Amino acid sequence: MKGKISPWAWVPSLYFAEGIPYFIVNTISVIMFKKMGMSNGDVAMYTGLLYLPWVIKPLWSPFVDIIRTKRWWVLAMQVIMSAAFAAAAFSLPHPSPGVVASGHAPVSLFAVTLVLFWIAAFASATHDIAADGFYMLALDRRDQSLFVGIRSTFYRLASIFGQGVLVVAAGLLESRTGDIPESWMITVLMSSVLFAGVTLYHVFVLPDEKACPDIAAGEGRQEPAARRTAKEIFCGFGRTFSTFFRKKYVWTAIIFMLLYRLPEAFLLKMMNPFLLDPAASGGLGLSTENVGIVYGTVGVAALTVGGIIGGIAASRLGLKKSLWPMALAMTLPCLTFVWLSMVQPDNLVVISICVFIEQFGYGFGFTAYMLYMMYFSDGEFKTAHYSICTAFMALSMMLPGMVAGYVQESVGYRWFFWIVMACCIATAAVTFSISRHVKE
Repeated sequence: MKGKISPWAWVPSLYFAEGIPYFIVNTISVIMFKKMGMSNGDVAMYTGLLYLPWVIKPLWSPFVDIIRTKRWWVLAMQVIMSAAFAAAAFSLPHPSPGVVASGHAPVSLFAVTLVLFWIAAFASATHDIAADGFYMLALDRRDQSLFVGIRSTFYRLASIFGQGVLVVAAGLLESRTGDIPESWMITVLMSSVLFAGVTLYHVFVLPDEKACPDIAAGEGRQEPAARRTAKEIFCGFGRTFSTFFRKKYVWTAIIFMLLYRLPEAFLLKMMNPFLLDPAASGGLGLSTENVGIVYGTVGVAALTVGGIIGGIAASRLGLKKSLWPMALAMTLPCLTFVWLSMVQPDNLVVISICVFIEQFGYGFGFTAYMLYMMYFSDGEFKTAHYSICTAFMALSMMLPGMVAGYVQESVGYRWFFWIVMACCIATAAVTFSISRHVKE
């Protein structure tokens, strides 16, 4: 087709845009609220609740099929997220330095900001549904295979930008201005402006689903809603859920999905507060910009490398033989945080190495989890069943994360990380339970 827009023009930016709001809502929010004086318990509880849209997004995914086009949903959600982040920036309270230093700022100060982050979270989860659907509609099978690595790469770049660059920028602003609330207001506002720019770019470069003959015809890639009624879609939706819960060993699989990542669910929610808290409180006392470097760049790089090596290992060994090595890789590196909490080093290189080891193990061990979800979803409705599995995956991170802060406050960082190690027993138990059912 003459004038056809190359996928290179929009696939990288689409998946960069998919990643940015997720990391702002689920990771940057932890650091921001912590730096503005919210207690660890409240930070974990209220940012943990922000996971909910990713848990329940399969419930409204049929509406994305029924109403409008995937392109419309992508652009509409990007507009909503841009507006929500801009409003969140201006809604941030300016507590006094004394309140910030106390570490017990009342949650009521942040109520409006949390509501706006909730709106952004729901828009982001909906954007994920629409973006993945648009990707499959706008590209033929050959291009889908060709760009699967590109989309993953730019999602990881979004992770580095969100957890690294933006956090470092906030830290530098804190150092220059000495005003923590103002620094985070500027950072969130910059994120909003950037996202608005990406949205405007997509208005012009995302292919029109109805105008493009490659989408409107050929290879069975027509818009599903154009061929089915709402009643048919909801009947199919109900059948999808019923067939999922009739699968063999379904409850064993669900328990595995909920508990395999239990140590990591606790640890990830408290990792940044631990890096930020002063030594007197049991933390490492890093500055905001150093947290951005250690966790947002070194940690993300380790996670990515671990995932790549895990994929290579699994492709050679198979899922059954990979399960135990990956389960051990998922759990044993958590010992680095036990050591960090006991020694409390102030050397940035040593801290970075420990974070690298832990995140590498997490990336390597997470491969088995993803492969098992694919294995369990195989068969009729495998795409929809995989979506249900990812909802359980999000729930597995949400529930422990919500209480992690209260547990840490009650026992301190040192005992908290020993509790994380005790949770490794759950990982081993559920790995054993499914290993008997997985076939080569």
